[in-house]
This record gives sequence, structure tokens and C-alpha cells, in this order.
Amino acid sequence: MQKIAMLGSGFIGRFYADSLIGQRSKDKIVSIYSRREESARKFAEDYHVGHLTTKMEEAIAHPEVNMVCISLPNHLHEEAVLLCCKHKKAVITTKPLGRNAEEALRMLKAVEEAGIFNGYLEDLVYTPKFIKSLESVKNGAIGRVLWSKSREAHPGPHSDWFWDIEKAGGGCILDLGCHCVEISRNFIGKDIRPVEVMCWADTQVKPIEAEDHAIGLVKYENGAIGQFEVSWTFRGGLDLRDEVMGSEGTIWMNNFLRTGLEMFTTGKGADYVAEKAESNTGWLFPVGDELNDLGYNHMFADMFGAVEEGREPRETFYDGYIVNAILDAAYLSAKTKQWEPVKLSVWRGREGVGKDSHLVAYDEEHYLVKDEVTHYGARKVILKHKTTGKISERVLEQK
Repeated sequence: MQKIAMLGSGFIGRFYADSLIGQRSKDKIVSIYSRREESARKFAEDYHVGHLTTKMEEAIAHPEVNMVCISLPNHLHEEAVLLCCKHKKAVITTKPLGRNAEEALRMLKAVEEAGIFNGYLEDLVYTPKFIKSLESVKNGAIGRVLWSKSREAHPGPHSDWFWDIEKAGGGCILDLGCHCVEISRNFIGKDIRPVEVMCWADTQVKPIEAEDHAIGLVKYENGAIGQFEVSWTFRGGLDLRDEVMGSEGTIWMNNFLRTGLEMFTTGKGADYVAEKAESNTGWLFPVGDELNDLGYNHMFADMFGAVEEGREPRETFYDGYIVNAILDAAYLSAKTKQWEPVKLSVWRGREGVGKDSHLVAYDEEHYLVKDEVTHYGARKVILKHKTTGKISERVLEQK
């Protein structure tokens, strides 16, 4: 049983609370910290929390607490993590880990030096569709992964601090790109080093200093490419889509905007439909179980199970640091308009991984380019000579 101090009583804190209390029906929030007393009091009433405070350290140091869940604005993550280290409390934190890689690295070193459990709450790599897809990829269903694409777009976040570049650390790249990058890392292989990034970003709609729209490419050492598309300018709700392409197959996922559940309403009596839904009238696309479909249930099950089993969770502060380093390169590339290296002072993956061979031998003299059956019934192969490079074709069967 985990006895949790929840830091933050807002949108994400309540999402977390609904999941972590309900998932195993034995874990409990015993302390709530909020910067506003009225918010802490309302949260405590709604979730039957016995202790509330407006002092962060008081919540963390509470004698009943054995785990701290950080659901605070980005600029408060490091302060909270260091207090967890001071009081030797297990810590799990919302994404992104830091506002940049330097900040994330300080937190990573702090928790490891303190010897405390650390988990990175990247919910979108815990969605049921993603878990099933990743299992298929690891089992070789699509062959060698060549390209992974992840898109998250919506009209913008809920709280004021997201729109403040100093508090948030960035715009949609940091807020949404952290999800997309980690999705691709999982598909490509988290032990494969990200080497460089090319990114376009702009502020197209919102009156803010940060970017509200961005597209980026992340090149990995084995030749695979991760692509992210992120926006705070998308109209139509929350668009979460992932694709992964391999040498032997492709997987497409739509996690939110098209779920197989469609509803029409005039709006009479309608209220909340789904996260970031822009309307409660007309044709709507609700989600059957947001907590589960967005990955929260599987995420907390992994975190709590890892603590109790004495293992690392699937996502740790180290993963959060790698993501921050990739996004730092994306921000720099958006300014320089060129490929920028991913700078990693800590790397625990494989070293010297070359580009996987894309050459498939057909016979002693040829590589196979393509094996196909035509519309008129002929089966043929297209070949490349290993020495001369000449391309040729052979008809193997003719009906």
C-alpha cells in the first residue's frame, strides 16, 4: 500500500488522484499540498485526504507519506524533487522532468545519490493501444523499425503557467513533444542513442513568447527516424495519433479523436465530454474510459508494482533526462535552421551502433530489391547485382 503526498491540486493532480486511488483500491492520498489553501481544502474534501497544507515540505515530510507524486508546474519540479531527496521519500513526477536537460540532470543525479525510487509519469507510453503495439514491435511483427511518428495537437493547455515561458520552460515542444519523443524512443529502442535533431517551430496564433506549433525529426544512431508534430493551435479537440513503420510492416494508432464511440447532441443537458473537447454540441467523440485510455491506470500500476517489487519502473528520471536533452536540441535547431546534436553527458544505452544493414541477399550475386505479384498474375523479383550495381528483374511464375 502506497501512502501518497500529492503536490498540486489542479487538472493533472485530479486526473492522477482518480487513477491512483481507483486502480488498486488500496493506495491512499494522505496529504495534499497546494499553493492556494482553498484549492487544497477542496481537493481534501473531494478525495477524503486527512492532511492539507500550503507548505510543500510539510506535505513531503508528513510521517505517513512513503511516496510523493509531483503534479506541479514545471518550474517547481526541482524544488520538490530535492525535498524528496532530503526526506528520503520515493518520488514520481509528471512530465516533462525539467524545463531543460541541465535541470533534469540535476534531478536525476539528486535522486540517484539519495538512493530513492524515482518514476517518470509519461502516461502515453502506457496506453493500452501503445502497450499492445510495442509488444508487437518487440516480437518482430513489423521487422526493423525505420520510422516512428507521433502527433499531439489541441487548442492549448488549461492553466496560466503553461503560457509563461519562464515558468513552463517552453511551449508546445516541451509540453507535447516530450510525449511524442518518448513514444518514438520506445518503438526505436531506448538503448539506441539519439544523435541529432532538425526542427521547425513558430508562434502562429497565440499571443505568447513561446512556440505554439512545431514539427521535428530526431535521427537515431541506427538510422531510424523519430518524427513529432505538436500544436497548441489545432481546432477540434485532442488529436493523439502514432505510427510506426518497419521493414516488414506498419502500425497506426488513433488514441483519442476517433475512438469508435460517436455521439450527437443538441447540447441540452450536456456537460463534460472528453479532455480538451471544444464543444458539447453536434457530433462528439467521447472516450470510453479516459483514465485507462490515456494510460494512467497502467502507469500507476507499474510505478507501485516497481516500488513493491524492488525494481525500476518502465519510465524513470533517466528517461525524462534523455527526453529533455532531445528537446533542447529541437529548440536550438528551430533557431539555427539546421541539424543540431543531442548533447548527453549521461548515456546508459548501447555504444557504437551502426546503421542496420538494409541489404537482403537474394543469391550469391544479387541483393533483393522487391518481390511482388503483379495484377496480371506474374510473380517477379527485382534484383541488384552486388558487384556492378545493375538493376534487373526476373519473372518467377506466370499464370
